[in-house]
Amino acid sequence: MSRESIISGGSESIDESTLTSLRPKNLDGYIGQEAVIKKLSIAIQAALGRGEPLDHILFHGPPGLGKTTLAHIVATEMNAGFVSASGPALERAADLVGILTNLQQGDIFFIDEMHRLPRIVEEYLYPAMEDFEIDIILDPGPHARTVKLDLAEFTIVGATTRAGLITGPMRDRFGLSLHMQFYTPRELTEIVRRSSTILKIDITDGGAETIALRSRGTPRISNRLLKRVRDFAQVEEKDSITEDVAVEAMDIHGIDEAGLDSLDRKYLQIIINQYTGGPVGVAALAATLNEEQDTLIDVVEPFLLSAGFLNRTSRGRMSTPKACRHLGLDHRGQEELPL
Repeated sequence: MSRESIISGGSESIDESTLTSLRPKNLDGYIGQEAVIKKLSIAIQAALGRGEPLDHILFHGPPGLGKTTLAHIVATEMNAGFVSASGPALERAADLVGILTNLQQGDIFFIDEMHRLPRIVEEYLYPAMEDFEIDIILDPGPHARTVKLDLAEFTIVGATTRAGLITGPMRDRFGLSLHMQFYTPRELTEIVRRSSTILKIDITDGGAETIALRSRGTPRISNRLLKRVRDFAQVEEKDSITEDVAVEAMDIHGIDEAGLDSLDRKYLQIIINQYTGGPVGVAALAATLNEEQDTLIDVVEPFLLSAGFLNRTSRGRMSTPKACRHLGLDHRGQEELPL
């Protein structure tokens, strides 16, 4: 199984279908993100009490933490319709206008990868979000005229992994801006147990905890690892997923006890070996690894920063002593010898 399908959330349709079935359907069934859930619950209850659409919401944080799941939950809790699109797919203003004019009162319009909205499309969103109206230009040229269209009141729920790339005017139009944090091992263990029940997998407490500890603080990865371990247990004819079974299965996929895979380790090794611990720019790292910068910034670095393996400074990326210890290297990239 490649990194893309386990860590970054690849494109296997069957896998995605199964993962979708594991999503909680309401706030009461959601595990983790307590601060976010509390704020959402208050906003939803208040909006329902007033009989009004919910304020526009922006979820931001690393991939796989539940932004899309929460968007669906918001629609369910508000008894509203759900329409979704992604920023890169809304290439022209006409694409956006077609969606907005078909929204019904109170609908949830979910936009993933909000930071990748084209500027012209974003500018059409401003009056739509503030005044629920848009201006359509007819007969472009010297005889151009504008027609104002009224829209049904709706709620935009945006999701982004790069909140800093969203323009100030766009950020200001969201009534709620909610940051998604990495999950604790306890929360992930509970998620693994819940998913095991849904998938009818027999798993011990040790097996669930082992998968949780190697899941990089991310529920999406927990569920993917659970499926890979299930496959291994089935092929090896194991009756249940124990700690030993989980460790053996994840060792096959190169995922170590800290949740690092081969790309994470190679990323850190290059900083330590070739750049004596840093600082080094992300462009140089991407070129050395032959990876996209966005992959490093969105997928690799957030967890390494959170786990204390990486520092990001104004001069570039730097490895930490913890990273050297984990890889068994000193700061010069040499293997540490036992005393």
